[in-house]
Amino acid sequence: MIGRKSPAQIEKMARAGEIVAGCLEMLKEMCRPDVATAELDRAAEKFIREHGGIPTFKGYRGYPASICASPNEMVVHGIPGEYRLAGGDIVSLDVGVTLKGWVGDSAITVEVGDAGKLAERLMEVTEASLWRAIAKCRPGNHLGDVSHAVQEYVEANGFSVVRTLVGHGIGRKMHEEPQIPNYGTSGAGPELREGMVFAIEPMVNAGSHKVVVGDDHWAVSTADSCLSAHFEHTVAVTAAGPRVLTARAGEKNKSLEAVSLVW
Repeated sequence: MIGRKSPAQIEKMARAGEIVAGCLEMLKEMCRPDVATAELDRAAEKFIREHGGIPTFKGYRGYPASICASPNEMVVHGIPGEYRLAGGDIVSLDVGVTLKGWVGDSAITVEVGDAGKLAERLMEVTEASLWRAIAKCRPGNHLGDVSHAVQEYVEANGFSVVRTLVGHGIGRKMHEEPQIPNYGTSGAGPELREGMVFAIEPMVNAGSHKVVVGDDHWAVSTADSCLSAHFEHTVAVTAAGPRVLTARAGEKNKSLEAVSLVW
């Protein structure tokens, strides 16, 4: 059963999404050589709490930090710590915020200095696949349309989608039904209806789709040590089309651009 949110509830999620977006903008500016990922985590928690929110990730299933910071070949769930960013790194930053009982969740991948053409292309393709998936979030489409939009674009550009990790429904809990793979068949799966809200999150590897879990039982990395990128938005299905609840500065109208690009 895929739950549906009322317009008023979606507005509450959008307020949480605003904090997520602001936090990611701040973290992006902090991503410079010699900055430790633990510093990013402390800054994020301070920002979230000062804006009235709660870091959703902290304590979730025992996770010890407020954000995930996953550099280079690490796909997701990197625990912030002593690792210091270096010029040429890319780092995926994932932030969740709970505000008055409602959750927003978003992720970006950031280049530290000049990471090279492969890394830049990987990030561009991953982010573009997210917007293509967002464009499919319309009443009457199917969940498979969302998944297929990611896979089709990523694979056409020579990269691979991670198959063992998925996006998800979101609302009062960070993880709700349904699971949203980044691969699938157009027209398959449940029909999308107004009020459904999803966290769509392409995780894309420069090499094989295969991944391994680290000794801390959290960090997921590429099995072949190739680079990986991760972008995510919380998106509501509305009568007017997709509404991105975690849009950052400069993205407020981007969902409409994606719709015109795909449809």
